[in-house]
Amino acid sequence: MTDTGTAPVRKRRVPFWDNARFICVTLVVIGHAIQRLTADSDPAHVAYLFIYSFHMPAFAIISGYFSKADPPNKRAMLRIITDILIPYLIMESVWSLVQFLVEGRSDFNPSTPSWTLWFLLALGIFRVILPYLALLRWPLIISVIASVGVGYFANVDSTFSLSRAIGILPFFVLGWRAREWGIADRWLRLERMLWMRVVAVAVLAAWVTVLTVYIDVWRQFELRFWFFFNDGYQELGEEEWWAGLIRLAVILLAVVLCAAFLTLIPRRASWLTPLGQGTMYVYLLHSFLLYPLRESGLLTIGYPSGSLLVLMVLAGIAISIVLASPPVRRLFRPVIEPKPKWLFRAFDDAPTGHSRIDPTGSRRDRPAPRR
Repeated sequence: MTDTGTAPVRKRRVPFWDNARFICVTLVVIGHAIQRLTADSDPAHVAYLFIYSFHMPAFAIISGYFSKADPPNKRAMLRIITDILIPYLIMESVWSLVQFLVEGRSDFNPSTPSWTLWFLLALGIFRVILPYLALLRWPLIISVIASVGVGYFANVDSTFSLSRAIGILPFFVLGWRAREWGIADRWLRLERMLWMRVVAVAVLAAWVTVLTVYIDVWRQFELRFWFFFNDGYQELGEEEWWAGLIRLAVILLAVVLCAAFLTLIPRRASWLTPLGQGTMYVYLLHSFLLYPLRESGLLTIGYPSGSLLVLMVLAGIAISIVLASPPVRRLFRPVIEPKPKWLFRAFDDAPTGHSRIDPTGSRRDRPAPRR
């Protein structure tokens, strides 16, 4: 193919996906913000279970939708290093320093991700194995079997976030297959959505009702740990052979809730749409803002639980907006989007242009350089 000298045609940006990414990451922040309240507040525990039942599966679905199963070329391999591995090592080092200064902990161990960093490694694992899964006849079914089956192996743990990565793999594959099958595109072209949104609201409301009515049961069962996809069935207190059916039920529940959640996402551009370009900034940086608050004990002093819950939800929303803003992204770009050209033998094939796609699939537009 000859070069015509014309600029490449850029894909039209779909506001829906930016809106979905920002709302998803805001739910992540809110979930982390209210976690300390769940021990003594039933409403906080209900909100926590509600968020955790689908927010990371939805994140994985969106990431999978924007993933390609082509055999990796040099550019794809470079992006795994620059978009995932190097930011992970930077953030893990910073976390270790913070924990050493605050808690006196000196157990730097990059093989065990700190707090939110597990999902960054999971995205790296997904990128590596997706081309192999795409060769199989039933990749989605196989990923579900892997997710259910890994819970029976106690030796598959949080090292390199392997247990969680395999646990949420079906959602990532589902997102990829939704694009392959054209389901998402046909769904986005639907014009009459009112009845679907009514059903979505009813589904989510029914789930909130179930959580509220049986909150004591969910506390005793420790349902929240099942939503983490991190522990094996023995660690979760279920040693029976049918324990995997519980995880299968959790997967199916998450798919239904994700469908309802995505149905309610605004499709048109609004003030929050540009914030969807800062997904990874919010995800990787918000824990540093919440960490001092969580460790200080201020959330357990005994304020009215309802008022504190509302306050922390609003704080989570504010944190997401601030961290996704252009000034913050410019400030922390060297950490979140490093470009270590000196590290590579041949970096000429690296991604170029005025935009960059992060591991979640978000393309961040940049202004053209001044001449």
